[in-house]
Amino acid sequence: MLYSGILEKLKSGKLFAILVDPDKHDQSSLAGMVGTAERNAVDFILVGGSLVLGSVDDTVAILKDSTDLPVILFPGNVLQISNRADGILLLSLISGRNPEFLIGNHVIAAPVLRKTRLEIIATGYILVENGRTTSVEYMSNTKPIPADKIDLAVATAIAGEMLGHKLIYLEAGSGAVENVNTGMIREVRSQISIPLVVGGGIHTVEQIRETYKAGADIIVVGSAIEQGTVKLERLLKSLPPLKQT
Repeated sequence: MLYSGILEKLKSGKLFAILVDPDKHDQSSLAGMVGTAERNAVDFILVGGSLVLGSVDDTVAILKDSTDLPVILFPGNVLQISNRADGILLLSLISGRNPEFLIGNHVIAAPVLRKTRLEIIATGYILVENGRTTSVEYMSNTKPIPADKIDLAVATAIAGEMLGHKLIYLEAGSGAVENVNTGMIREVRSQISIPLVVGGGIHTVEQIRETYKAGADIIVVGSAIEQGTVKLERLLKSLPPLKQT
């Protein structure tokens, strides 16, 4: 089971995941990325994005043929479902007030998901202001929580846990100018008992170090890996000693 495996791994350290946008990778780049991930400290691979024009199913198939790492869907809409994956983060955008991203799309997807073998991991998704309009904000037609409104983020995360979500995901957004600030991460972590995932705007080893130190249980890097496996390799080689932070 994916979720129980995540909880078990977190008993001994932090986790690290990479986010693959099918539109940003071809078969060759996926193969290189998988090789880099397997040689280093990657725990699982997420697949998806706010707007995906390519085939999620094809991307998942290539990944599953290339690695034994868990492949988990990170869907931006109801079309990004593949039964070839191991599981799905069923994202509810709890920072926004658009009913389609709170429950509407989930109602449409539920009958389809029930027929798959995917493990469903209910995830409270919180979009945080990062200095620019991101694809998530534009596509979801929701406003992010201001970066300085830590109390709002904390209350939202608490509500997400109370509603039964298994993960809380603080997201600065793809291509973010600024990553989620450490003060917000620290306060949210102190107020919830479920794993805290942080992603968006993380490009350097120092950002990874500070994000872990602030309390993130799982870090997700997406845009940084689109610059090729060389940069990914540099980031990952710094992870093993950090996972006991």
